[in-house]
Amino acid sequence: MVKSEIKNNTAIISLARPDKRNALNPDLVAQLKNALNDAEKNKEVKSVIITGEGSSFCAGADLSYLKEINDNSLLENERDSDSLAELFVKIYKFPKPTIAAVNGPAIAGGCGLASGCDLIVAHPELSKFGYSEVKIGFIPAIVSIFLLRKIGESHTKQMLLTGETISGRRAYEIGFANYLSENVMEESMRVAEVLNNNSSLSIETTKKMIHSVSDMNLDSAIQFCVNLNVISRTTDDFKKGIQKFLNKE
Repeated sequence: MVKSEIKNNTAIISLARPDKRNALNPDLVAQLKNALNDAEKNKEVKSVIITGEGSSFCAGADLSYLKEINDNSLLENERDSDSLAELFVKIYKFPKPTIAAVNGPAIAGGCGLASGCDLIVAHPELSKFGYSEVKIGFIPAIVSIFLLRKIGESHTKQMLLTGETISGRRAYEIGFANYLSENVMEESMRVAEVLNNNSSLSIETTKKMIHSVSDMNLDSAIQFCVNLNVISRTTDDFKKGIQKFLNKE
């Protein structure tokens, strides 16, 4: 259900259920976690692109999965929710930069997958984003955490309360998508190449910094970043980078 390949130091992880619009179920979730674990351990990999095979990115939970959830006990639903949360957190906190190449609709949990990524590349029209949970009496609980951090309270309320689907162009206008392209994979590989040429250690530390300071007050955030600044100046990456800069390389 998940395919992986490495191209130019970038792991391309594809959801491979095109006949089901790459919809989520427990098996796919488990395989996606495994693919991410492999990419994290592989020293050759400097960045990750998540995309979908066929014309969809990810349509959320598939029908059989929804039926299973409906019949689950409270404990079973708690375990399932924990598993989904683990996946979204893994993507959000992934030490290497992550790019969602959204080639088509990304709905509900599929939109959550994109939300957890560092950067989103969307097609102006073919890409669709939406959280349809409220339409079936469900709550977009876990995914709301990452959406709030990406676009703020006002736009998050609009998306989550209305359940409306927006185009890639509109997603770009509200700051949800970072890039627009007629060819999302080509653009995602271009962005990945830029990321891969930067210091991997600096990127990992910068991601941790952003995640940490967003929950701090101003004084705590400043002290935290001062400490990071001091530590970063002792790294080999910094010393080599400064030398290259001074030598005008």
